[in-house]
Amino acid sequence: MSKNKIRTAVIGVGYLGKFHTQKYAQIDSSELVAVCDASLEIAQAIADEHSVPAFTDYHELIGKVDAVSIVVPTQKHHEVAKVFLENNIHVLLEKPITSTVEEAEELVKIAEENRLIFQIGHLERFNPAVLALEDELDKPLFIESNRIAPFNPRGADVNVILDLMIHDIDIILDFAKSPVKHIDADGVAVISKGIDIANARITFESGCVANVTASRVSIKSERIMRIFQHDAYISIDFQNKKLAIHEKGDGEMYPGIANIESNERTFDQGDALYSEIESFLHSIETDSPPVVSGKAGLLALQTATKISELLGL
Repeated sequence: MSKNKIRTAVIGVGYLGKFHTQKYAQIDSSELVAVCDASLEIAQAIADEHSVPAFTDYHELIGKVDAVSIVVPTQKHHEVAKVFLENNIHVLLEKPITSTVEEAEELVKIAEENRLIFQIGHLERFNPAVLALEDELDKPLFIESNRIAPFNPRGADVNVILDLMIHDIDIILDFAKSPVKHIDADGVAVISKGIDIANARITFESGCVANVTASRVSIKSERIMRIFQHDAYISIDFQNKKLAIHEKGDGEMYPGIANIESNERTFDQGDALYSEIESFLHSIETDSPPVVSGKAGLLALQTATKISELLGL
């Protein structure tokens, strides 16, 4: 990639896509050249904000862009991403990667064959509390996560596993760095036709166990993960950007019981989406692997799909 700016566009500029558009317009290495949406009215409104052309047919962007964000309904991910990857255009695809494992496998294969940056939009990977953990994790033994939220119709096109739980599945797979050995799951539908609250127990070949709960029928919002390893207990509050590390210190609290030293940090709210898109563009510029690769998105989907199958979905 030359030092020239990367020509970018956003496909799907509804609620989330309009924020993608704003970030591409702000980042120095990006030249936002177009937006596209099935609705001309929506596309034109966002295009006018950024003084770029509006399109309703994403095929018309071929030859005009180097990289795109795809922010369309999950059922359209494979269809849209395939067109851009087959035409040698780098892709940032919102999570989950696709509706089916087979679709995801095909996209990963095309991206690899064409040596393209294919990044999946698992935004929590760019949460500052998660980024700060890079040098703290050491073979987790037990992970517990709770992600609960009020119902939001924007995510109702998929079940709660693909809507919410997949965020934590992706992070846990990255933390555990071990193949999945066994999964148990329970869940129920409450107000939608799909599963609205679910719990999964994931056992890894390393011996690590993760207990994961996700609900979209709660009164409050909470995104908490607790990690236990041989020398520390770590707590991440994704929503409030807080990280607490409690680890063995010098001396003993009681005979045979080590002292505990605690360190708690609160981070600025920051802009995770800006960081995600900036990282995507940096990968293109430097030809370096993305933080959340297509393979990582595929692995998260494979695990989420297994959980869904256990729930009869």
